[in-house]
Amino acid sequence: MLDTLVTTAAGALSATVGVLVGGIVTRRAQDRQWLRDQQLVAYQELFGHYARFTMELRRAHGDRRGWDYDWGEWSAALMRVSLVAPSEVAAEIDDFGRAVGTFLDQVARGRDPLRDPVTPEEFEQAGQAPAEAQVKLVNAIRRSLSNDQKGLPFGIGG
Repeated sequence: MLDTLVTTAAGALSATVGVLVGGIVTRRAQDRQWLRDQQLVAYQELFGHYARFTMELRRAHGDRRGWDYDWGEWSAALMRVSLVAPSEVAAEIDDFGRAVGTFLDQVARGRDPLRDPVTPEEFEQAGQAPAEAQVKLVNAIRRSLSNDQKGLPFGIGG
């Protein structure tokens, strides 16, 4: 009788521990998946804003026309990505943001597309630093999402 009671209690305890451990492991996996999903959305949003305002600036200078962009959304995208990015990615985001700031000084804040448009060559020159920072950022993101991801030696888009 005692053997049966001990065996039953051990089985019940094992099952309870198994359920608890399984719940903890499942919860952690769900948390990691949620964070990864949030990171991907934030990264997409950041790069989407970058692509939109660089295209708007390129067109404005090429067409010698005015332009407008909601810089509050760019700032908000930077803030949102900083909430979910791991520290290595956040450091690259900071470098990217600084390079974009220098680019904007050269083609947006310092030059009027109506009276003093930048040439396509000047635009490309100004865009070199952000393009290089973008490649570093993309590679940091790829590494943070999967150890199997290899870095890209070139930029795509932007």
